[in-house]
Amino acid sequence: FGSLTILTKKKNPTDFGVLSLGKGEEDGSYGSEDLNELVVNGNWTPQEKALHEARLKAKAKRRLRKSSSRDSNRESFSDSVSGELSTDPHSPKSKNAVNDRKSRTGKGRGLPKKGGAGGKGVWGAAGMVYEVEEPDAKDPNYDESSQGDTVYATVVPELDERELEKTINPIVQEYFEHGDTKEVEMLLKELNLGHHKYEFSSLAVSLSLEGKASHRELTSRLLSDLSGKVLSEKDMSRAFDKMLKELPDLILDTPEAPQMLGQFIARAIADHALPMSFLDCYKGKVDCDNARAALDRASVLLSMKRKIMRLDNVWGVGGGQRPVKHLIKEMNLLLKEYLASGELSEAEHCLRDLEVPHFHHELVYEAVVMVLESTGDTALQMMVKLLKAFWQTGLITLDQMNRGFQRVYDELPEINLDVPHAHSIMETFVDLCYQESVITKQLRDSCPTRGRKRFVSEGDGGIVKS
Repeated sequence: FGSLTILTKKKNPTDFGVLSLGKGEEDGSYGSEDLNELVVNGNWTPQEKALHEARLKAKAKRRLRKSSSRDSNRESFSDSVSGELSTDPHSPKSKNAVNDRKSRTGKGRGLPKKGGAGGKGVWGAAGMVYEVEEPDAKDPNYDESSQGDTVYATVVPELDERELEKTINPIVQEYFEHGDTKEVEMLLKELNLGHHKYEFSSLAVSLSLEGKASHRELTSRLLSDLSGKVLSEKDMSRAFDKMLKELPDLILDTPEAPQMLGQFIARAIADHALPMSFLDCYKGKVDCDNARAALDRASVLLSMKRKIMRLDNVWGVGGGQRPVKHLIKEMNLLLKEYLASGELSEAEHCLRDLEVPHFHHELVYEAVVMVLESTGDTALQMMVKLLKAFWQTGLITLDQMNRGFQRVYDELPEINLDVPHAHSIMETFVDLCYQESVITKQLRDSCPTRGRKRFVSEGDGGIVKS
């Protein structure tokens, strides 16, 4: 509406006044005095009343269209203020303010957001069909009892480098005592080695380098038995590659580490724990002299006539696995070398390397027999000195010493056939050993003595004398 012209009555019925309403008057600057005059002067005509109602409706629409956002903000502010003033949270006005899903931006047609399918706690639009979803175990409402059969699994955390070494060392040390590869395999399967699995081989080999030959033999067997079950060829290759790089540090504790590591590599290739191409990967690519020496040692062992066969004797036959005849031969050689050199430390070292503490009575037996068959007192004195040294260091126990002497006592009649003075030499040797506290008084007293009987001679009168 641009402007509105209204005819008004004056006091005289014939006089008419013209009231012009402009844009400024439509906004409210005109109305109070003129409307009061209209009301005071008399009742409105139906035409005037209709025009007044039309003006009010137009003004309301115009206000809603032009300043809906401002008015809505003002209304929401007024609602919040009134809500703070009112203490009743269940009032209808507060419920409308919270649950009203109509747009408050003043844009659109006043419909709910997303067609009624959006907002917190809304299930979606009407008529929407949802697909069947698998239950999520991480859902806070997940109930495992209602999901059917439940399978429980034990989760073992992965070992880091420090925990790995603390866990593996006792297992390997215990294996050196019992030699059961299946028990080691069972223990390793219970651990979560993760990507550090290859370090088991390197740790086992490092420990065996500091031990005995029998320990190295057991380690080679362990690697062979674990290959394909717990450790793969890739794990073995990574382990030996790591040890080749660490050789400069290993030599500080074990000077013979390059040769020993080369024997380990040759034995692993012969046992099919390492691939045949392991040595080929290093040809012309090794700068370290120690690593080159280890690889050359392995290459020489594999290039022997029996290169395809298992190198079972690369570490020798350890301990009680050796034949008895071989052990007797080694002990005889040990005693002969001692009589020739007189070095007690070397004899002790050789005896320890045999790793047969249960068979040391054989050394005592061979030593006593060697004294009986010798001539002169040199061998007698040296053997007493040797047995005394072994007794004091605990290398030969009381039981082994007694068993060795007792075996000589039992075979003395047969030895006497080859050595006529065996009894007298035996008595002298036993008395000297007792004086040096090598044997006990009981063992000395049990030494057999030869009876001396004289038969009838001339002038004795036919009486047998003893």
